[in-house]
Amino acid sequence: MTEPLTKVDSAVQGLENKITSPAKEKRRASSYAEGVMNIEELKTNRTPIEVAVETQRTGWKINCSSSTVEEKEILSKHLTEPPVKRIDLVTSLGMKITARSMKGVTIKDALDAIHKANKKRSDDELEKPYLAGFEWAANNPPAYMTKEEEIEKFKDDEWTVLHIVLQSTPTVGSSSGGGKKKKNKNKDAE
Repeated sequence: MTEPLTKVDSAVQGLENKITSPAKEKRRASSYAEGVMNIEELKTNRTPIEVAVETQRTGWKINCSSSTVEEKEILSKHLTEPPVKRIDLVTSLGMKITARSMKGVTIKDALDAIHKANKKRSDDELEKPYLAGFEWAANNPPAYMTKEEEIEKFKDDEWTVLHIVLQSTPTVGSSSGGGKKKKNKNKDAE
C-alpha cells in the first residue's frame, strides 16, 4: 500500500509547467477587422473623421427599429471614415450613447444604439423625432472661441464624439421616391 497513486499523479503532472509558463496574449483574429481604428488613436494622431452622408437621408424615427429605414443598403456602411471600433453619440440635451463594433461601427450600429436609448419614449414625448444626420464638431469650433487654447480644448473634447442632429419632419433621399417610380415602370412593362 505504499505505492503512489497514478491517477492523482497524472492529474497533477505537467501542472507546474503551466503555472510557470508565461501567459500568452492572444487576440482572436476573427473579431478584429483590418483598417478599423481606435477613436483615441485618431484623437492622438489628429486624424480627421468624416461622417457618412447617407445618414442624412434615412427618414428614420429614433424610437423605431433600424429595420424601418427604407434604404436597407445604407445600414451596412461604416458610420465614419476611417472606420472606428467605438464612438460616442451625443444628443442636444447632452445624453451620451455609445455605438460599438469591432469590425467598424456601421450606420445600423449607431441607429440601434440610439433606438435602444429611445425605444420606450412615445411620439408625443419627442419634440424632434427624426434623424437629420450626425455632426463631427471637432473641426468646426464655435466662432466666439478666439483663443488658441480654447480651440484646442474644444477639439480635444469633441474629437471622439458625434452629435446627433434631429428634426421634426423626416428627410428622405431622392432614391426613396424611386420606389414608386419602379412600381410604375413595372406596371408600364406589363
